[in-house]
Amino acid sequence: MTARIFKPARGATSSGTARTRKWVLVFDQSTPRTVEPLMGWTSSSDMTQQVKLSFETSEEAVAYCERNGIPYRVEQPKQPKRRTLAYADNFKYNRVGAWTH
Repeated sequence: MTARIFKPARGATSSGTARTRKWVLVFDQSTPRTVEPLMGWTSSSDMTQQVKLSFETSEEAVAYCERNGIPYRVEQPKQPKRRTLAYADNFKYNRVGAWTH
């Protein structure tokens, strides 16, 4: 039962950073999922899959794991590449692509 500590990424359709500031602790899957033969639903007997804890900092999450004897791994977040463009850049003369209406 290994825990994974990470900062969640923002949604693909979102430009904001809501719900990406806290660190999240989730447990890795310890038993494989099984398919129920009658209805085809997938299930697991691993109850730790339902646990999702959030912390303000990664140090708090690491301290929680060490205090409770849980093996863990910390995944550092990747910083997004920010491109600053001005609206006037769409109309400059040395633009790479052709500008048309």
